[in-house]
Amino acid sequence: MAALPSPNVLVLDASLIVETLEKLRVRVSERFPQSGLARLCGKLVVTGRATAARADELAQPYIALRVLGVSVAVLALIFQIVLANRIDWSAIRRSADILGMSQALDATVNLLVLAFGGLWFMLTLEQRLKRRRILRALYELRSYAHIVDMHQLTKDPTIVLGGGAATSSSPVRAMNEFELSRYLDYCSEMLALIAKLAALYAARTQDETIIEAVNDLEDLTSNLGRKIWQKIMIISQLDERRAPAGRAN
Repeated sequence: MAALPSPNVLVLDASLIVETLEKLRVRVSERFPQSGLARLCGKLVVTGRATAARADELAQPYIALRVLGVSVAVLALIFQIVLANRIDWSAIRRSADILGMSQALDATVNLLVLAFGGLWFMLTLEQRLKRRRILRALYELRSYAHIVDMHQLTKDPTIVLGGGAATSSSPVRAMNEFELSRYLDYCSEMLALIAKLAALYAARTQDETIIEAVNDLEDLTSNLGRKIWQKIMIISQLDERRAPAGRAN
């Protein structure tokens, strides 16, 4: 994880994102008080608060791990120095035992590889732990995006506006065109805010794996939001077609 960005660099304000989520929850609850979308938005608010706190926490260094990593590095260096001093290199040169020299060098190289491998493990442990937590959180946000998409899946504007005959298996469609338009708009806003929550993690790191995962989630929410806006445009176009010819634009 990278250090916190410079004060001169513009970054997303987590508190404003959470505040926007809370306002959206109120709007959805007032318009559709008993809907699953209102309950989902309430859960998203809780997740948004947790995301803001988690992003701040992960931006801070793990002091204990860093102290442990430095300690391991120092101990490894001391061990190599002590080992090198214990080897009687002059005796090895005098004996001119090629086999013995090769065996000693092979053992020394193996110890160096193991030492540097352990050192690399400790130095990257903090980054790997943080990456694992962030990827788990991004998976949760991705699940939210798919659930939002499921809520708008049966909201077909052509059927609502066209008044086609329903079958016994048709979902209940009790919304008028205004309510349907608002419902779809709320879904679109939720998807956009989910992407902003994900961006909180990418804004404070240079980890390419995390940035790529956040970009994938933003692409997902953008594509899902594009489908929703196509439905909203259909509502607008059908409304214009049904309007009287002399009605002002």
